[in-house]
Order: sequence, then C-alpha cells, then structure tokens
Amino acid sequence: MRIRGWRLPVGRNAAGVSGNGPSRESATEENASGEGPAAGGPDSAGAGPLPPPWARGAVALLAGALPALAFPAPGLWWLAYVALVPWLLLIRTAHSPRRAALDGWIGGIGFVIAVHHWLVPSLHVFILLLAALLGLLWAPWGLLVSRLLGGSPSAPRAAAAVVVVPSGWLMIELVRSWEGLGGPWGLLGASQWEVAPALRVASVGGVWLVSLLLLAVNTGAALLIAGRVARTTAGILLVVCALSVAAMSAWAPRPEDTGRVRIAVVQPGVVEGPESVARRFDRGEELTRSLEGRGVDLVVWGESSIGAGAWQNPETARRLAELSRRVGADLLVNVDARQSDGSGRSGIYKSAVLVGPDGPTGDRYDKMRLVPFGEYVPARSLLGWATFVGRAADEDRLRGDRQVVMTLPDGARGLRVGPLVCFESAFPDMSRRLVRDGAQVLVAQSATSTFQDSWAPAQHASLGALRAAENGRPMVHSTLTGISAAYGPRGELVGRPLGTDASAAEVFDLPLARGSTLYGRFGDWPVYGALAALAALCAVEGLRALRRRPAPGPP
Repeated sequence: MRIRGWRLPVGRNAAGVSGNGPSRESATEENASGEGPAAGGPDSAGAGPLPPPWARGAVALLAGALPALAFPAPGLWWLAYVALVPWLLLIRTAHSPRRAALDGWIGGIGFVIAVHHWLVPSLHVFILLLAALLGLLWAPWGLLVSRLLGGSPSAPRAAAAVVVVPSGWLMIELVRSWEGLGGPWGLLGASQWEVAPALRVASVGGVWLVSLLLLAVNTGAALLIAGRVARTTAGILLVVCALSVAAMSAWAPRPEDTGRVRIAVVQPGVVEGPESVARRFDRGEELTRSLEGRGVDLVVWGESSIGAGAWQNPETARRLAELSRRVGADLLVNVDARQSDGSGRSGIYKSAVLVGPDGPTGDRYDKMRLVPFGEYVPARSLLGWATFVGRAADEDRLRGDRQVVMTLPDGARGLRVGPLVCFESAFPDMSRRLVRDGAQVLVAQSATSTFQDSWAPAQHASLGALRAAENGRPMVHSTLTGISAAYGPRGELVGRPLGTDASAAEVFDLPLARGSTLYGRFGDWPVYGALAALAALCAVEGLRALRRRPAPGPP
C-alpha cells in the first residue's frame, strides 16, 4: 500500500507504534477522499507489473526528447500542447519519490540532447556531460509531478497541479537561461513563434507566459487521461486557458504604426577554403553594391563579417565608407578581431560597428554575453583540454560592459537601432532593455555556418519573432550564411527570408511602431507569479506537516 506516492512500511510497525506513523484507518480515509491512490484500483500509481528499470529509463529519455519536434526545423508547433503528456503520465506512475526524481532527470537528459543535438560537432563528449548536469534540474520537477498527479488526484489537487507543475517547469527554464549554462535556448514557449495568438500572449508576459500556458495545457490533458475524479476540473481549467488566450488576443495593447523603414541584409553565403575571410568580404562588398538606388536606410552585415587582421587595415575602412556613399546608407558591420575598448582593454571582441560615408562613426557595441566553449572556455585552467576535443575557442573573447543604442543620421530620419550579436537574441531581457532605452528597430547579427545543415539556423532565426512581439518593435536577423529574416512589431514575418542556400542581399520594408507592450512595461512578471505559486505550495505542505505531527506520548 502507498499513500500519496510514498511507500508505507510493511511489517508489524506499519501502523505505527505509540501513535507514530499513519494508521490503517487514516490511510483508508485518505483513499476514500480521493487524496491518495486506491490500492489495486485502475488509477493506482502502483497498479500492474513493474517494467524493467532500463525499459522505463528508455521511455523517460524518449518522452523528454519528444518536445524538440515542436521547434524548427521540424516545426510541429501544435505538438507542444501535448508533447509533455507521455512524460507526465510516466512520472505519475513512479512507485517512490526516488523513481519520480529519476524519471525527471532522465527525461531532462533526453530534452537537452534533443534540443541541442546540433552542438555535437563542437562539444563532442561534453554534450553528454552538459545533458547530465542540466537534466538534474528536472529531478525536483519529477517529485512535484508525482506529488500532484500521482494516484487519483482530487479536484483541489488537480487545480493546484495545473498551476504549480507549469511553475516548476518555468523555474527550470529560468535557471538554465543563465549564460553560463548555455543561455535560454529551447524555451518551450519559443516553439510558438509563428502562431499569432501565442505572439499576442508574448506581448503580455513574454516567452515565459507562453511556456506557462503550454505546460498548463499539457498538465490538463494528462489529468483528463489519468484522473477520473479530476476530469471535470481539468476540463474547466483548459477552457479557462483558452479564454485567457482569447482575451489577451482581443484586449492586450497593440503597437501603433508610425511609418516605414527600409533595411537591407547582406548574406554572402558559405565561403570556405584559403583566404575565406577576404573572399567573404569581397562577396559582401559585391552584394552591397547591388543595393544602390533602392532607397535603403541601413545595410546590415552578419556576425564576424570582418575578421582578424582586416579591421586594422585602413583599406577596409575606406572600402566600407565608399560603399556607404554609393548606397546612400550607413553600414552596420560586425568585427571579430583584436581591438581595444574605451577603457583601453585589448583583446578579441565581437563588435557591431556603424560605418558611414566618412568611415566608422564611433558607434560600437561589444558583445556582452558570450557562448560557452564557442567564444570562451569556462574555468579554462581545468577545462582547457576541450580545445583539443571539439571546436572550443582557443582564446577567450572579451565582453562588453553595456548595451548601446545607435542613432542613424538625419538621412535615415534619425532612426535608433538596438544591436544584438549572435545568441543574445535569445535573451528576452536584452531586447527589452534596448527598447526601453529608445531603440526603434532591433538588429541581431549572427553566424551559424558551423551548424549549417542542422536545425540551429531555423531555430535562431525564429527567435526574432518572439523578441519583436514581446517589445512591439520590428526586428532584423542578419546572418552570414542563413537564415536571415525580418519581423514586424507584432512578430509577423516580413518579406522573404534568405535560406541557408542563398548568397544574396534582401531589402525588408519594415513597419515602425510606438507604444509599450505589457511585457515591455512590467517585464518578467510570470516568473514572479510562478515563484509565488511554488512558495504557496511549500507553505501549504508545511502546514500539513505540522498538523500531522503526533502529540508527545507519555514517557
């Protein structure tokens, strides 16, 4: 017999001695109230023969990997609404807290490997270590799922599950969003980048609120399948979720269009072999010349479009200035080279640099959040050997210390641009800060050529839709080798994206907007709401524990 997912000791002390431990009567009352599993019943978490541990582990691994199919490139966005149900149903059948935590951990490993599998060429064996470490974040979540979904959940427990289980998942997304753990890649809400109602939800509470709603739907669906007593409650809560999305779509503030801006992206395509840096620059120059007479306000090149050595050459600045004069617009290029910053520090920076008709304007943004192993090696004294195993950075890049909003000249109507470099577009707070500082257009410069034939380019480009919708500002995602794309202030795709097989320049006619979204005003409020829900659960469990504490017996 088990009570609420925990094992009841068997033997002469099972009912407790001298008043200690739950009695048979209390266990019977608990099962009758629906708060615990009915032993031997169809909803019992312990009913049926136990599968071999390796088989259960394999199922957990596959169940955790399933949500990855909702992201680009498969793009099965609708799968995100039910993808977690098999994992939830598996965890609720765990015969002990230890097994529930293990199911959560193994499923977390499957999720991390599936969502980040394209990193294998760079990380090699480190992908397994990374997955094992990050997967531990799902172990407490497994305990939470088992506690709230195990057995035959009552209506109050089902209602709590639809709130608390998503809150626990959101804490996992928050922790692994730390740059040192790889950043916020693969947040479940990001899978909805092309779903208009979900983008409206993002304008209210960011990608965090989208993730919460997806987890609430998955939890409600699991209750519909597994809990007879809780089906009515789960059905009502699913209707509430649908009505909430409809209300946000209808009444959330919308950005107000204020004009248009023409921004061109230059995508040289894959250039390999000897002198590839110089030949890529030549190709970018050729494509930029083709923009002459097209009335563009800004030309954006991809990340690392100017490599080491070239930037120190005065000829490079002269050629860029000549291109600016010819096209009639400033160029936003990206320099990956040894430089000095304003404080005199010297090292390799990745910098967005604005170049006008007279050369560099002085506007420069140094990348602040670096890719672990790709741009620096954490604890290099201990993990420096990673440079011999994968494609880890031979030398650590240096970080910038502040975000920058660049103002274009009057010819472009004084347009204010907020630059981001590479996976900084995955961080919601960076885009929000730029918009609060006055950016009218967000621009991300990226290079995913290392992962050209993987899901990474499509996943990276899709993040622009979320950042645009969250802040009510258009966003341009410009890459060296694709996918380059642009999005309007509601997150809608604008124009024709440039795929990974393209070597071209494309002009995007973007709508400008003014006004603040609710996410822009209030920030990450869903995160604080999730923390409050978890704190309330801890308080309730603490009070129950105090009530169950037996009175001291006679000596």
